[in-house]
Amino acid sequence: MLDLDEKINALNECDKCQDIQIKKFSPLKELIDFNELDGEYMKCECGKRPLDIVMSHILKIMIESGIVPEKATLRRNSPVPLSGFYYSSLNPQFIAEKSLILLHKDFTTDVASRLINEVPEVKCVLKGSPQIPTGQFDKNSEINHFEILEGDDEQINVMRTLLQEKVVIVKNQSKHHIEVAMTTEEKLLRLHNYLNNNNVKKGMAIDAMCGLGALGIYLLKYGFEKVIFNDINPKMIETLKKNLELNDVSKGYEIYNEAFEDLDVEHADLCVIDAYPGADISEITQKAEKIADNVIII
Repeated sequence: MLDLDEKINALNECDKCQDIQIKKFSPLKELIDFNELDGEYMKCECGKRPLDIVMSHILKIMIESGIVPEKATLRRNSPVPLSGFYYSSLNPQFIAEKSLILLHKDFTTDVASRLINEVPEVKCVLKGSPQIPTGQFDKNSEINHFEILEGDDEQINVMRTLLQEKVVIVKNQSKHHIEVAMTTEEKLLRLHNYLNNNNVKKGMAIDAMCGLGALGIYLLKYGFEKVIFNDINPKMIETLKKNLELNDVSKGYEIYNEAFEDLDVEHADLCVIDAYPGADISEITQKAEKIADNVIII
């Protein structure tokens, strides 16, 4: 059983954590002695290290391995650091062991092995470009994944809501679109305000491109009698089922694995559309407006 309070409290630094800021645009080699920069360097007695120190340690290994230039800087050459546990807008500046998922297009298996074995805070290393979306962009696209070079890519996102309940979403970062808890929380807030301001009947709703299910789960918590979860990507559906269980949702829903354009639904009180940024949703919106009394594009 997931102990949310324990995991949220673990994000906080202790009274003895000492913040260290490294100049982001200066060559790292000019700022720090690589001979001293190991897994114990600047570690607090609580076991955490400042984020800049952790990222410096990671970049040091990348420099030594030759996948970034000798004069690499934290701002220009660091990988994307993704937390293994996100809570709302809280962005920890002190990092615990096995809590970071790293993403970079030039990672190799050798570099991944070094990062996992030498940097205590790293739990997973992914190869891929953050500019290329994971998952399935639309019905005409192939499913794209990041490559797991080493480690565990499971990530937990916890969002606060105006219902005084949290929504918890578990995902595999190699397979699912990069979206942190704060972004999803903002979507839940927009959905809540739309429902409150438009007197929407709480009958049947469609989460048209449900992904991991956060919006549809929220609709059920809000009081809708039934929610249809639909997504074209079968990998999303697999994880959706886990998230329904994790949020204690056991009834009031159906799950479909289709392109929304092909979904056979005659009428709904609400249709929620949450597409990939930049996707052409004109056909999707037209169908939603035909079958639903209310349509919101998140």
